[in-house]
Order: sequence, then structure tokens, then C-alpha cells
Amino acid sequence: SSPSDFQKDSRLHQSFYGIAYTPEGSQLAENCGNSLDQVITDIQLLSQLTTRIRLYGMFNVHGFLVLEAIKQTEVNMTVWLANYVDQDDGGVAYVRQRDLIKEAIQTYGTDHIGGVTVGNEFILDYLDDHDGTSSDTNGALGDAGAELLLVNITDTKAMLSDINIDLPVGTADAGAYMNKILLEHVDYGMANVHPWFADVSIDIAAGWTNTFFQTDDVELAAALNDTPTMYIAETGWPTNSSSTADETNGVSNATVGNLQIFLDDFVCQANTNETKYFFFEYFDEEWKNIEYGGVEGWWGLFHQNRTLKNVVIPDCVLT
Repeated sequence: SSPSDFQKDSRLHQSFYGIAYTPEGSQLAENCGNSLDQVITDIQLLSQLTTRIRLYGMFNVHGFLVLEAIKQTEVNMTVWLANYVDQDDGGVAYVRQRDLIKEAIQTYGTDHIGGVTVGNEFILDYLDDHDGTSSDTNGALGDAGAELLLVNITDTKAMLSDINIDLPVGTADAGAYMNKILLEHVDYGMANVHPWFADVSIDIAAGWTNTFFQTDDVELAAALNDTPTMYIAETGWPTNSSSTADETNGVSNATVGNLQIFLDDFVCQANTNETKYFFFEYFDEEWKNIEYGGVEGWWGLFHQNRTLKNVVIPDCVLT
């Protein structure tokens, strides 16, 4: 049967503005073991939850596989392609991904592409490497990092212009690390806003997420001459931890029950507020568990085997 003819799951509702997605096997550490069949399965499931997904990079062909899966399943889905910039490799990874993004656009067109995100937590990583903190984001140190990434952003815009493509170009970073120089030069900014990592109680996590995003990111962008569209790039709640030390953020635990609370409190309210967000994340990523441990591999709505966790998906379908 055709990939466009698939069984719908009555437990799923198209209630999410967007969802963060990395196809399994995308990382270089996993030997780039992507499979089109798996991505088709993912897109079939994701399309029952949202009409938007964001990727993190173009490490190999997974961006092509996502666009091919959207084509074959014939679902309503827009993907934000991304270039994961390494600040220490002299631009090698950037150029490789830029060329793959260009090829993907030339192959599939732009009907299902929402934008091209250049950089993921670049300022956060730059400040970490230079002994800076979030308070340096819009100081001399943060601006120095921004000027580095700006070269790539400008180059991406030029690449798109060269092939007569008009797509938004943006950047993604931690919510407390949004740099004004970058925001002045992009069409959109994506901010990770994580109540778990801010040691916030699950009882107030959804409200905290909204308040933080509005005050630290939306208002920052609104004060600029050229205001970019602002998205929450990631928000969610972990359901497990590989170590007892990380089972709690100090006030609340990593449990399926707490993910349910966050789903109930955040999703429909964010939709009502017309907040643009990408829920983190689609499924548990085992490579993160292996590489980082703690809660890192346990953020999915689905288990790694693509079965839904014991949660009820909110039913507030976006129109």
C-alpha cells in the first residue's frame, strides 16, 4: 500500500503547534544510519500531532529523507531545515550542511519548508567555551560569538538568493542566550525554554515557560528595529532518568505523570495565546542517553520503539 494510506491512531490529536524531531540514526556517532521507512513511519505519526517539525542540522541525508517522506505520505507538514554550526572546525560542517540544504531545496522545492535555521545553541556554547555566562549574551563576549555566526547566516541568505529562493533564515539558542545582533539579522529566532533545567516546579512549569519566553525573548526581539518572528524552539518535560542524581530537578521529578501535567497545562493554553512552539520531543533518543545520561534520552512523547507513552494527548486541535 502507499505510504499515504496509513492507519490513524485515535489517541493522537493535531494539537501541537510544532514538534522537535531528529530522525533516528542522524548523528555521526550513529554512523548516519537513517532509513526512509523509519522516517515515513515517523512522519505518519507526527502528522497526526502537528503540521510543523523542526530539525537540528543536516548531518547527512536525513533532511532529504524527511522531505521525501512528506512527499510520499502526502501529509500536511512543514519542516524547518537546519545547519548545526561547529564553532571549532573552521566552517567545514557549516559548508557541508549548507550545500546539502541547497540540494534539498533544489530537489524538493519549498512548499514544505518553513525556513532554514543556522546555528543551534551557538551563543550558549561559545560563552561556555570562553568562561562566560548568560549575563554576557549581549555584552562584548556574546557579541564576539554573534559576529562569528553572522558570517554563516549572511552566507546562507546569499546561497538562497543565488538560487532565487525566498525562505526565512533564523537561528536557535537557549532562551537566556538570545543575542540582539543575531536577532537583528534573522527572520526568526527560536528559543529553548525548559522549566526542568531552570529548576521550576511542575505545578507552575507551563506558566513559567510562557512568562520567561515573553519577557526574555519576545520583548527582547520586539525592541529591535527589525523584529524577527519568535518561536519556542524546545519545551517539554522528561519522563525518566538514567541516574538517581538526575531523577529530580530539585523540586519535581522526571516522570510520565509530570509530562502529563505539562501537556495539560501548556499545550492548549499556548495555542490559545497563539504562541509558536516546538514541543520537545517526538520520541526518546537512545544516543543522547548513551552520550549524556541523566534525563537527556527521556523527553519523548513516544518511547524509542514509537509506542505512545502512558499519556493522554490534549485535544485542542489547531485551526
